[in-house]
Amino acid sequence: MNFIVEAIMSSPEQRISYADYMNLALYDEKNGYYMKDRDKIGRTGDFYTSIYVSDVFGKLFASLFIKLVETGNILPCICELGGGDGKFARAVLTEWKQTSATFEQLTYMIVDTSPYQRKKQQQALADFHEHVIFYEGFAAFRKQHPSFSGIVFSNEFFDAFPVHVITREHGQLYEWFVTVKDGRLQEVKHPLENEAIFTYLRERNIVLAEGQRLEVPLAMKAFLLEHASFFTQSVMVTVDYGYTDEEWKQLLRREGSLRGYYQHRLIANPLAYPGEMDITSHISWDALRLYGEEAGWEWVATIRQDRFLLAAGILDYLVAHHDPNPFSEQSRRNRAIRSLITDEGISSAFHVMIQQKGVQLDWDALWKEPQFLK
Repeated sequence: MNFIVEAIMSSPEQRISYADYMNLALYDEKNGYYMKDRDKIGRTGDFYTSIYVSDVFGKLFASLFIKLVETGNILPCICELGGGDGKFARAVLTEWKQTSATFEQLTYMIVDTSPYQRKKQQQALADFHEHVIFYEGFAAFRKQHPSFSGIVFSNEFFDAFPVHVITREHGQLYEWFVTVKDGRLQEVKHPLENEAIFTYLRERNIVLAEGQRLEVPLAMKAFLLEHASFFTQSVMVTVDYGYTDEEWKQLLRREGSLRGYYQHRLIANPLAYPGEMDITSHISWDALRLYGEEAGWEWVATIRQDRFLLAAGILDYLVAHHDPNPFSEQSRRNRAIRSLITDEGISSAFHVMIQQKGVQLDWDALWKEPQFLK
């Protein structure tokens, strides 16, 4: 926590925005959560992602990617934003190698700021080293490529972007900051002065209700607009948890969504365990769509993850068997697949957004079960 305290005490007003706090707690080169040499994902980490439920998750996305390349005139290039520990990429590459002659032309690029995660990715993808390129950040990626055409994929990427936090009290807008009091990190609010936040609210036509608390994703907006000219003939597939503008208005969302994950426990206080836990917020799907359109991305669909997986053919992986052993490989696989599509499973909290740029594709023809997308 000392590195956060030092940053706060050295700031002019001895407070920093939540966005600055998240930048430090997550991405500080020495002390940031994502930069440390420790597991973040899986049993020994702090949270799970869908690829940990079953490699079928990656195989189904691979089947879509292959169809895009084989029938949609999309180049066989994938850019994964934030690669986790490489499990998703490995599932995609394995499926691609087994099912498509285009594998030899495939280039898979992973952009990840975490040295530890890049090391895990390199280990997981050693068998595919001729097809995979690793980049330590977007600046390094763009330095090597004047533009990109292909498939842009991310899974739980935007939810880790720093956000500002605002509230409305007695008719006035305030921004929440992080300060130090009695040796502890605490929140403090101040009348809203950030013009970029006012602009965001006007552009998005957002009016906060009395007492409402809301995360403002200026970093996500900046990412989309700053890299607008870099992506050309591409399809972007974003998997994450988030809400639409209408959902943000609901009473149960009034407290916002900023929280932490520590040793597989949800931590309501984002100021707990700085540098030691993941900090995340639900993304704004409408903001991603709006600023994506400003950056040239045409919205195609936003689909709940379970419906996406059904449309992609996940039921084909369920195998009827009569093995009474609940711990057999096929029994475990079937349970994992069911957990990805049941109402109470992990997919119920996630959506998949598809956007395209510089291309016009027949999306209905790409799906095994297109009725699930309606």
